[in-house]
Amino acid sequence: MNDDLSRAHGAIAAIPILAATGAAPVRLGGMTNLVFKVGDFCLRIPGKGTEEYIDRANEAVMAREAAKAGVSPEVLHADSQSGVMVTRFVAGAETMTPENFRARTGSPARAGKVFRRLHDSGAQFPFRFELFSMIDDYLKVLSTKDVALPDGYHDVVREADQEIRAALAAHPLPLVACHCDPLCENFLDTGRRMWIVDWEYSGMNDPLWDLGDLSVEARFDIAQEEEMMLAYFGRAPQPAERGRVVIYKAMCDLLWTLWGLLQLANDNPADDFRAYADARFVRCKALMETPSFAGHVAAVAGG
Repeated sequence: MNDDLSRAHGAIAAIPILAATGAAPVRLGGMTNLVFKVGDFCLRIPGKGTEEYIDRANEAVMAREAAKAGVSPEVLHADSQSGVMVTRFVAGAETMTPENFRARTGSPARAGKVFRRLHDSGAQFPFRFELFSMIDDYLKVLSTKDVALPDGYHDVVREADQEIRAALAAHPLPLVACHCDPLCENFLDTGRRMWIVDWEYSGMNDPLWDLGDLSVEARFDIAQEEEMMLAYFGRAPQPAERGRVVIYKAMCDLLWTLWGLLQLANDNPADDFRAYADARFVRCKALMETPSFAGHVAAVAGG
């Protein structure tokens, strides 16, 4: 038995609701965590090093609030110390990927609708997702690691901190409960509705972060992005709304570049995280250098 399965069996034995199933764990995936199906339940075991930058007590609160809002499966067990969590398994749902978002008709719209339901739910999350503070926090953790930042990273952060931060602050949107890490694999689609899982990075945030970040993660084309926004707003987005989505497409890459470097520093074997981080940073810079980007920033600053 490999180490991952040993950890799963140990967790199952320690949690009565899982032990009672008598079911063997079936690995489901996960980039940083170990995720298993156990009977009608889903078991999540945190990955190595995640305790350095994730507050598991906050995550448990947010996962339960999201379940109450009807956008995430019920939480049946959450250990705020170890981070081990058990939720209901969503039967008949497809784990999303960029390919599935292209192939499954209406899935961008269903994602837009589930975001709307979350953002309108009134849920209160105990964490404030603040882009520039999180960049600073990640940089502090990385300063203790033997990992190099991409060339020019600090220059781009400085530009964003001066120009983009001011534009976003000129007419701020009310903070709402947001997922904040809409990786495709955090979406489960039944064909009728979309569910969202994994609330590790969630918090109160500008709601349009979620739309911009998903567009990047799912590699949406123009039509898919428009479908998501139309379903979310119930109309075509205003220039300032569209501008915020575009800004956050760049800023999520700026932030998650550092996340990739943390995975590299923690020897996460799930991916080539050097290439992952470098590619995200290149994409961030490319978007910020497009002729239209300054126009989107101006639209946001003008409200």
